[in-house]
Amino acid sequence: MAQRQSAALGNSTPTAADDGDATTHQMQVLEFELGAETYCVDIDYVSEIVDRGSLTSVPNAPAYVEGVMDLRGRTTSIVNPKTLLNVEDTGEASRIVIFDPKRFEDAAAVGWLVDEVDQVIRVSMDDVEEPPMEHGDFIEGIVRRDDDLVVWISPTKTSDS
Repeated sequence: MAQRQSAALGNSTPTAADDGDATTHQMQVLEFELGAETYCVDIDYVSEIVDRGSLTSVPNAPAYVEGVMDLRGRTTSIVNPKTLLNVEDTGEASRIVIFDPKRFEDAAAVGWLVDEVDQVIRVSMDDVEEPPMEHGDFIEGIVRRDDDLVVWISPTKTSDS
């Protein structure tokens, strides 16, 4: 998983951190809610989290682009990942996860509209499974945690969709 993710960034090594055990690698992920499900993204992509503000519509934009906003003098595209993932839109999105533009090939300023931001946690790569079905390249894997499953998404892939 981590190698596939790093390849998208043009890196040759995974971003996982060694926790002392040579067989176990851990990564930090940001967990967030979309509808009734929990998703996560590698924290290395995240620049900041902001409250949803006023968005300006963009004519002829793809359906997944909610609009743009001015974030500290930079025009930032706000994407609704619910549209990309076919998640029911409950209209409860109140937060925006802003990604580090340096992590994108085109240095795009992008944010995801999410219902709620939960927490940053460490995930053992041993707990990450391949997606059970073909969902495009933007799903990195499924994280098994206690009795829950968390879908791991790659922001560099969804912005190209």
